Amino acid sequence: MPHYDLIVIGSGPAGETGAVEAASLGRRVALIEARPRLGGAGVNTGTLPSKTLRESALYLSGLEQRGLYGVDYRVEGRITVEQFLYRKERVVQKQLELIEQTLERHAVDLLNGWGALAGPHEVKVVKAGGSTLVLTADYVLLATGSHPYRPENVPFDDTRVYDSDTILELKKIPASLTIVGAGAIGSEYACLFAALGVEVVLIDANALPVAYLDDEVVELLTRRMKRLGIEFLMQEPAETYEVVGDRVRTRLKSGQLVETEALLFASGRGGNTADLGLEALGIQVDRRGHVQVNEHFQTAVPHIYAAGDLIGFPALASTSMEQGRIAVCHAFQPEGCADLAPVLPYGLYTIPEVSMAGETEEGLREKGVPYEVGRASYANNARGQIVGDTEGMIKLLFSPEDRKLLGVHIIGEDATELVHIGQMALYFEGTLDCFVRQVFNYPTLSVAYKHAAYDGLRRLRRRAECPVPTGVETPAARDTQTSGT
Repeated sequence: MPHYDLIVIGSGPAGETGAVEAASLGRRVALIEARPRLGGAGVNTGTLPSKTLRESALYLSGLEQRGLYGVDYRVEGRITVEQFLYRKERVVQKQLELIEQTLERHAVDLLNGWGALAGPHEVKVVKAGGSTLVLTADYVLLATGSHPYRPENVPFDDTRVYDSDTILELKKIPASLTIVGAGAIGSEYACLFAALGVEVVLIDANALPVAYLDDEVVELLTRRMKRLGIEFLMQEPAETYEVVGDRVRTRLKSGQLVETEALLFASGRGGNTADLGLEALGIQVDRRGHVQVNEHFQTAVPHIYAAGDLIGFPALASTSMEQGRIAVCHAFQPEGCADLAPVLPYGLYTIPEVSMAGETEEGLREKGVPYEVGRASYANNARGQIVGDTEGMIKLLFSPEDRKLLGVHIIGEDATELVHIGQMALYFEGTLDCFVRQVFNYPTLSVAYKHAAYDGLRRLRRRAECPVPTGVETPAARDTQTSGT
């Protein structure tokens, strides 16, 4: 039985990063992948494909160019699936090549087959032809990812019904689409299909889409999505699904019927833990198949680690990479291993983009933490005018006592890039003064940080002149068009 220092099961962001980290430390590593292609959902069905499709939708629809140069640009004729998927296929292929090169460069042994725990230190690999191989290791990292949640009452066997993985296999762009689930995945797909001219109905049992975002930002996002033509049916649980002729009929709890050409069910994902041999070793999973781990990503069996979508929220490619790295560091160099960063960015690739780091207003109020707000609008930013985004906003939450930054929220062009400035300020416990004193390139959207800080300082002065109850904003605080200059 070949012996390794580390065996990794799964080659997604967590698995690849963990394998490379261990190899960089001079350890002998085997990486097992059951699918024909490496990269997991992050490369093949989730993160990269959906974000690439968003850019394709923006380009093919001409959405970002409309009105920018005084002309109403539109693509002639109907956009084909081949046009829509062209760029996605090339981005995915390039990433697969890079993963293969990285694993080869670090001398990671790659095994294609189904990997499962056969004992505390044993992993059995069942290859495509049915042959088996048993490996042993000092440590094991489980990084098998997740799969879309598929309720039994949804007719996924019909070609008009998709989940968040199979939507990438669509044969034609539908004229109308029902999306069940207004979380990150559902909202992102709603925007990109609406940009292509598809009639989209977004259904969710919750009152607001993407509930973990700041409520004010959700309000602005919802407004923009409605202008794309998306119809929202919130607080409307879907109960039954039926394919009738060439339509998919969704019946809501209220009795309302929604009929469209296709259906995308995007209401959650579950961990890929079936047949991994976890129960025999005393490793428990929750009802969604997520493995329980400690702060070092150890399972109930200390030398077996788990990372990525397999352990649940936040289930982001970015955090999965860090989880895989930290797990391996703890296994082989525990004395020099740092914990996961306390401040994580969240990015939503809707149209427009949304991103955040740190606290929301709602979270601060629940905790009873005093706060003040500073805002800056893209409308009053030269770069915002240049790129044609006059509705974006940067919002800073900070402590009125010492002006320490508590949270940053951005909606608009490059939100997922810009958030990292605020993220670093949060990590180093910076104050509004760090934005006021910095020199930003001009014209850039980053300058809005400075204007938002000025706006926050002005609100502090108003608060000193006319005190308000702790944690309550001044009446002017909802003016999202303030430039902060």
